[in-house]
Amino acid sequence: MSQEEKGQAMAKPSITNHHLPESFCGSMKISKDVPSQSVIAIKDMFGDVEISGPVPENCNTKEFYSDLIRGHLKPQRVVRGRVTCLLTVTPAITNVYRTVHGGAIAAIAEMMSIASARTVVAEDKELFLGELSMSYLSGARNNEEVIVDGSVVRSGRNLSVVAVEFKLEKTGQLIYTARATFYHMPVAKL
Repeated sequence: MSQEEKGQAMAKPSITNHHLPESFCGSMKISKDVPSQSVIAIKDMFGDVEISGPVPENCNTKEFYSDLIRGHLKPQRVVRGRVTCLLTVTPAITNVYRTVHGGAIAAIAEMMSIASARTVVAEDKELFLGELSMSYLSGARNNEEVIVDGSVVRSGRNLSVVAVEFKLEKTGQLIYTARATFYHMPVAKL
């Protein structure tokens, strides 16, 4: 079989979704060349987590998400250029795999980066998050405690770079890393 024939064979699934009843698919627009098993798995995944349901009214308040994230962090150490907190994992921030949700980790990394940058950036400067990169190396499970350490890598007139490490408290194993770049507003005149 030639490379082109192999590529075509891989591109065409043997079972397509035209075998699914219309009542199952509802108003979803689904390509005919997506396997039925994939459509069922995706629909089940979204149904299990009720992604399309309404947001509960008590969650639809200003600062709800920030308060939720902040409620899981306990400051341990604050020095110039560095902030360390203890993160306690609870079901409120875990995903369907029972590890901390990636979005919660990103929100914690952003919060820790801002706190760390604020230890060196003047109060009259507003911080604008320009970039946040994440590496998810492992996972933290429910009831585990994680040391979250944010440290300023570089800070100048116009920008600051902060690194954040997440390590399991029991073992010291590195499980997540983040790097944030903040622009200082207003930008200094040249």
